[in-house]
Amino acid sequence: MRAGSDSIEELMGFRTIETRGTQILLNGKPIFLRGISIHAEAPYRTGRAYSDKDAETLLGWAKELGCNYVRLAHYPHDETMLRAADRMGLLVWSENPVYWALQFDNPKVLAKAELQLDEEINTSRNHAAIILWSMANETPDTPARTHFIETLASRARQLDPTRLITAALLVRAQGNTKIVDDALGTALDVIGVNEYIGWYEQHPETADLTEWHINYQKPVIVSEFGGDAKAGLHGGENERWTEEYQANIYRHQLPMLNKITQLRGISPWVLMDFRSPNRPLVGIQDEFNRKGLISDQGQKKLAFQVLQNAYRNETVGKAE
Repeated sequence: MRAGSDSIEELMGFRTIETRGTQILLNGKPIFLRGISIHAEAPYRTGRAYSDKDAETLLGWAKELGCNYVRLAHYPHDETMLRAADRMGLLVWSENPVYWALQFDNPKVLAKAELQLDEEINTSRNHAAIILWSMANETPDTPARTHFIETLASRARQLDPTRLITAALLVRAQGNTKIVDDALGTALDVIGVNEYIGWYEQHPETADLTEWHINYQKPVIVSEFGGDAKAGLHGGENERWTEEYQANIYRHQLPMLNKITQLRGISPWVLMDFRSPNRPLVGIQDEFNRKGLISDQGQKKLAFQVLQNAYRNETVGKAE
């Protein structure tokens, strides 16, 4: 692009993304989204990821894992991440920072959320990598919340009708059945769900007995699952905080997820350990969330290989 003596060069990409029944179609063909969730945490030094090198390291690990998609949570990431995703051919879930229990009945909060959504879409919509606009993460199923996020979803479709709308929902349990019936599902093109069998509830083996009941005939992405492990800490597969325990969670999760007939993607939590001051366990957490498949210093944990093998061998998920 040139104007007088000024010029700018930009990479451009073209693709279509849509749903058909319970399928996700990329350029008209069904796709399964082999993914991972990523926080904007800088490798090796911690702090905010902002440089080209940060983005290339994080997304390079995702490519090595076998991903074709990444969930950039829980807020818009630096544009360097989006530019790198465009170059590297990774599809992106981009999320508006609506998280947990906001004042959903407060008009000022809605106005702020709308402004954030406007800024996110208007600054990022030219990146072909983005296929999903996420409206929220883990919000309570209340009428006020549903109206709040339905308003955001409607606004997102007005601003950009070319992409799919999603949100990461909570699920409820009834015995060994996971139920997805959040009222927000009616406003979404793709249903995202978070669950932590084997970490925040029950045991890894519980996944073997778990069934899923989903009220919506729409594509489903399991947007989070996983558990913590300190890199280099080894022990039995039932010993929490060890690499073996985390790997055991993944070994039991993947066959369970295959039972979800409309499963069209997964993005386990999370690619790399990240700072989290409310995790104070000395010698284990040390103010880090340890759910990463890779430590903040680049050490790959055993679960990395479990997921990598599943992606490479295509033993998890199907496109149709």
